[in-house]
Order: sequence, then structure tokens, then C-alpha cells
Amino acid sequence: MMLSNILDSLPENLEKEVFETILSYQNIKIERIVSKGYITPDSKWYDQDENEWVMVIEGKASLMLEDGLEHILSKGSYLNIPAHTKHRVTWTDPNNLTIWLAIFYK
Repeated sequence: MMLSNILDSLPENLEKEVFETILSYQNIKIERIVSKGYITPDSKWYDQDENEWVMVIEGKASLMLEDGLEHILSKGSYLNIPAHTKHRVTWTDPNNLTIWLAIFYK
């Protein structure tokens, strides 16, 4: 067992989002995602086989669902995205890190 902190060892190169698996076991995966000024390309949509519960730990971001509904997330905001709900990041703070906690589950 090792004590860690989700705010430690943050990546320095943030030309794109950085995904780091914290835990993976059977039907669950927990990731830390770090963004700075990241936007999903217009032609790309995330379409996952798993449900995704996502929370902003630090920073601000905007997620758009395929139906056009946009969600503004700030520190402490969370959203549950059902499997195969297409979504994309439309904005993350360009001046500060956005740190996400994502839990993927079946």
C-alpha cells in the first residue's frame, strides 16, 4: 500500500492532455487527466464502452455531449457519462491546469 496525492507529480509538458491510470481492477479504471488549454479536435468524439464518472479537482473545463448540451465544470463539479454517449472537451483553462478524476466502470 502506498499513500499518494492526486496533485503531486504533475506533468510539465502539456501540449496535449495527459492520461495516467491510478488504479485498474476488473470492471473499474480510475484515471487522472491533466489539461491546459486542451480542446478535443472538431472531428473527434469520445465514444467509450464503459460509463465514465468525471470530476474536476482543479481548474475549469467545458464538455459537450453529442446532442449539443454543454456542461461547464469547475472545481468540485462532476458528471456521469453513460457508455456510448459521445462527448468532447470544448475548452479547458489555457492559463491554469485542469486536473480531472475519471472513473470508468461497466
